[in-house]
Amino acid sequence: MTHLDSRGLPLSTTSDLAAEHYREGVDLLLSTWPGTAEALEAAIAADPDFALAHAARARLHAIRTELTEAKARIATAEEIVARRGTERERSHVEVLSLAINGQSAKALQRALAHADSWPRDILILSLPLGAFGLLAFSGMADHDQARVDLCERHARHFSVDDWWFVTYRGWAHAENGNVTLGRALTQRGYDLRTNNANAAHALSHAMYEGGAGEDAERLIADWLPRYDRTGILHGHIAWHAALGALERDDPERALAIYADCIQPSVTAGMPVNVVSDTASFLWRLQAYGHTVPAGLWAAAATYSGEYFQKAGFAFADVHMAIIAAAVGDKAAVEQRVQVLTGLIDAGALAAGPVVPAICRAALSFADEDYAGCARILEPVAVDVARIGGSGAQREMIEDMLLLALMRSGEAVKARALLDRRLHRRPSPRDTRWHGLLAA
Repeated sequence: MTHLDSRGLPLSTTSDLAAEHYREGVDLLLSTWPGTAEALEAAIAADPDFALAHAARARLHAIRTELTEAKARIATAEEIVARRGTERERSHVEVLSLAINGQSAKALQRALAHADSWPRDILILSLPLGAFGLLAFSGMADHDQARVDLCERHARHFSVDDWWFVTYRGWAHAENGNVTLGRALTQRGYDLRTNNANAAHALSHAMYEGGAGEDAERLIADWLPRYDRTGILHGHIAWHAALGALERDDPERALAIYADCIQPSVTAGMPVNVVSDTASFLWRLQAYGHTVPAGLWAAAATYSGEYFQKAGFAFADVHMAIIAAAVGDKAAVEQRVQVLTGLIDAGALAAGPVVPAICRAALSFADEDYAGCARILEPVAVDVARIGGSGAQREMIEDMLLLALMRSGEAVKARALLDRRLHRRPSPRDTRWHGLLAA
């Protein structure tokens, strides 16, 4: 009897139990749902020579930034698949190995080729997708469009009831500006599998991008209590609710969410989310004219000191610089900029000059040199997407430019930027700022 994965692809295992646990584990992994590790470990226990179970376990380790464990697990998968794997399984393990071992460009190239041959191998198709996927972190300025193109190329291989594909297809469209379609698709994905943190996350993004921030807050308030706090997206989804409260000019509510769900001492999130969510929330809170309670910036700096000390991960670099600037560590920002500039000169930073520019701008903004901040950001504003992440995350950089223009007396430029933003996504905060400029 040939065992199949959850999308009908054959598996090289003779164990009914191993196949069953693997299917469960992959679906939990792609839902970012607690229990993934246990399901995959059960699959491995039932068949220690099940290469894809080891590979999926390696992927989970990598997501949790447990790189030593991830590399050991993927090495085991490579050894097994060389002995008893199919062509598809060997390619599957190769792609994951490249990603886990830091060869992102090759991993992206091989993942796209793999998807052309086996589009329903969803663990591999998932790698280029999402805010932190291989496309987002490729340094491409048009990665939002590239995700849409990838999903549409393979849409015929999935039914309208495939909760995973519908969710990611919707997220891709919402991030790329087709918010109506994106919200409809992500809503369907959410309805098909509600115990899915990625679906709740994608739907809240679609609502936010459509100017329906209060809808997103209601969704999160209803859904988040059913998601265990050990879930790695718990804090990040709460971050979206905190942004909604800031949009409504309710800093007390926003801070309560931060204290309960987002700050480093309470969240089980991925380090990249913890660093970026704390940095961007506290920056927004302060930049919008509210007081950051004593100790919060210092706690964010202490946490971030354990991660991303080596420059070259563009999305992390920007947020690390914002934290350092906020606590007055100018030397750390300048050192990171120096290293990043060297990487650009060596052709080793895919995202390019926008990364050190944002770091320098963050320092100027913290120093209240708003004219200087605007001078740095204006020429690179069109390239901000190259740092990766989502539109909601990158909006902080646009806020930095907008506030720098407003505070340096560049009212005409500020109004033009606000007009574009209000046309793209109605926002209570932008409406208030537009009123201030018009007064």
